[in-house]
Amino acid sequence: MKKVAVFGTFDILHPGHINFLRQARSLGQYLLVIVARDKFVQQAKTAPPINNEQKRLSTLRRANLMDKAILGSKTHNYFRTLRSNAITTIALGYDQKPSIPILKKELKIHQLKNIAVKRLRAFKPNLFKSSIIKLKEMRLNAK
Repeated sequence: MKKVAVFGTFDILHPGHINFLRQARSLGQYLLVIVARDKFVQQAKTAPPINNEQKRLSTLRRANLMDKAILGSKTHNYFRTLRSNAITTIALGYDQKPSIPILKKELKIHQLKNIAVKRLRAFKPNLFKSSIIKLKEMRLNAK
């Protein structure tokens, strides 16, 4: 069975995320969504998420677009998560880091070289991008 994993913050679930999850789902028979922990979101994006990790996880689960949604590793060791869930493909968003060559190199170091990595297409990135949506919300709240 082809098992696909995606990683993300999913702070404000929007149509871009929905499209991303549907594209990822089409790559296999099982989709695992790994939601970033608050402390790692803060480190990566230099600001805390609007919604905490439990709320983001709960919102995703209610969307019912995946087989399983979990919080990421507390130690940021996603290789263990990939191994324990027998993932065969990692789907990356159009603007998600790291690059495919860097990720494949890291997978090889952790003896996970048989995991495919696919970059997914953008879906109206000028309209449905979390940073744009957050900026619009901040402007509305300031009025």
